Amino acid sequence: MMQIGDFSFKLEAMAAPLPIWRATCSAADWSAVAQSVAINGGRLLSLWGSDRRDGEAGGFVISVAYANTEGLLWLDLLLDKDVTVYPDISGIFPCANRMQRTIGDLLGVFAESAEDKRPWLNHGTWPATYFPLRQEATGLEQFSDCAAEDYPFVRVEGDGVHEIAVGPVHAGIIEPGHFRFSVVGERVLRLEERLGYKHKGIDKLFERTNALDGARLAGRVSGDSTVAFSWAYCMALESIGNTQLPPRAAAFRALLLERERVANHLGDLGALANDVAFAFGLTHFMRLKEDCLRLNQRLFGHRLLMDCIIPGGVTVNLENEGVFDLMTQCKEISGEVKKLRAVYEDHSGLQDRFISTGRVSHELAVTLGLNGFSGRASGVTSDLRADFAMAPYADLGVRRAVHCNGDVAARATVRFDELLESLRLIPKIVSELPGGDIFVQPVFDGARKQGAGWIEGWRGEVFVALDSDGEKIHRCHCHDPSWQNWPVLEHAVIGNIVPDFPLINKSFNLSYAGPDR
Repeated sequence: MMQIGDFSFKLEAMAAPLPIWRATCSAADWSAVAQSVAINGGRLLSLWGSDRRDGEAGGFVISVAYANTEGLLWLDLLLDKDVTVYPDISGIFPCANRMQRTIGDLLGVFAESAEDKRPWLNHGTWPATYFPLRQEATGLEQFSDCAAEDYPFVRVEGDGVHEIAVGPVHAGIIEPGHFRFSVVGERVLRLEERLGYKHKGIDKLFERTNALDGARLAGRVSGDSTVAFSWAYCMALESIGNTQLPPRAAAFRALLLERERVANHLGDLGALANDVAFAFGLTHFMRLKEDCLRLNQRLFGHRLLMDCIIPGGVTVNLENEGVFDLMTQCKEISGEVKKLRAVYEDHSGLQDRFISTGRVSHELAVTLGLNGFSGRASGVTSDLRADFAMAPYADLGVRRAVHCNGDVAARATVRFDELLESLRLIPKIVSELPGGDIFVQPVFDGARKQGAGWIEGWRGEVFVALDSDGEKIHRCHCHDPSWQNWPVLEHAVIGNIVPDFPLINKSFNLSYAGPDR
């Protein structure tokens, strides 16, 4: 049972493989609960809004997910009909700022007394009086007469201070994002980001998607985390139907999740070398990543493992030859990664660029909610695979990777550790695959319920909140860990030189698409 300070809630335990509870909260207690969570070492996982104006007493709902050592609490604040304000909690959890601004853009419900009320996702794409997540909005409207207003970036003034504007269009194939640097010479005094340039309307599209097909859409929130999002969505839907996942299917989900982690860490370790002009590292790590992706395609039908996880199980299976190929590849990649790690650690030029660059202290990481491998590189130890080890992780003994320096070097070290741990776990998973089915048909009773999914993706904690009757999706909220981590990047670059920004940025490798649904 989760305890939040002195507050007493009527908690509803969700039928999920992780400790997740749900409760309602009054407006009078909303901020006090947030304060209590923070004081007791909890963290804000996600914040979102819904439109439930479908009855005489129906109104908007603001929801928050808090995590602590006992599990996850999904808390709803039910607003009275026609009420469009709620208490601000960004002073307690700074990472709530952009989430609250997004609720304002999409739902027209605003955090009262919030200091920062600038738009976040609306770049003049829709009128200020149109709110895409309200029930009356179809998501099919088209607007031709909207104009983007001048965004009020925070200015830094003083002798010798000037601004460098980068993006939103970049010299590459990455998605758009604007970075406004305030600098003296090459030293960065402040960085302010503006994202949300390619809003996809996924939250509204979920409402036109059958619940059993929702995993396909969730898996496309952020393509490099398709396994994590698909699994989190399926966990949420399966908790609504109280579906018991076959052990073999659970093992395959973990296998796919670790393959996703391996591919991304391989690619980023190569890209980090490229950012310090060490092409040798880029070449070898990208070769290893390509080998990994090609085996994904051959064994599972997709390089990025899309659509392999479905409600009730998985769509993939393995014969003995596939098991052998996976184990062989893990052994080969592991051996090469260990050699490359030694090269990185012995290369003085690379280490000179890595060490002390883009440092995030433990205190700052905790305050801003940094999570995932980036958080673990700053001493934030949370890893769902070890903290709340559901099947099959309960039998795998995941070794969490933690560092305390919080710089580019520490984030690279944690990546190496996690990569090698995944390469240890994958052979263990495939060699101990349970027998039996890989799928069970989910059954629903037709009642409208809420479910949640919570997965440790390669980048950090992926969370999905689902409101559905098993057929229609009334609301699906997908949360990417980049929501918390993008603001930390603004702090990590302060005091560094402008040419180090690409390196610091890549050491986090945050998603533009994930927070831009």
